Amino acid sequence: PTFHKNQVKLHAIGDLSQLPKRCYNKLQEAMEETSHYTTCTLTLALSYGSRKELVNVTRRLAEKVKQGELRIDDINEQIVQQELDTHFIPDPDLLIRTGGEQRISNFMLWQMAYTEMVFLDIMWPEFHREHLYESILEYQQRERRFGKISEQL
Repeated sequence: PTFHKNQVKLHAIGDLSQLPKRCYNKLQEAMEETSHYTTCTLTLALSYGSRKELVNVTRRLAEKVKQGELRIDDINEQIVQQELDTHFIPDPDLLIRTGGEQRISNFMLWQMAYTEMVFLDIMWPEFHREHLYESILEYQQRERRFGKISEQL
């Protein structure tokens, strides 16, 4: 009911075939029921690994080349981006990693090229609104350069 009330579109990325059949069916049903909403999109990463995603992208592109639908010389960042599981959403601006780990753990490796990261020593269940606000404030104080140096901005 909350998804419908707030008009939240549900989407999932990853190897959904690894889910138990009942969960998979419920997820598909929920995604279908919310597919027309445009207020907000919640994307769940389930059985997701970025390396596997990139291998799948490579296979799809190779198949398109093999079928004559794409030339090798036409493959560029935009073509790769269109094949990613996340092609329908922008790259993340901010990653907040809880649990004291300071790594991205095979998560959205391509998409996070210019993502700002905040690492917190607290565990996810202890993450509250004030932690979100503090992380956003820290993010806002950073100079986003997208691969450039300050003098190039």
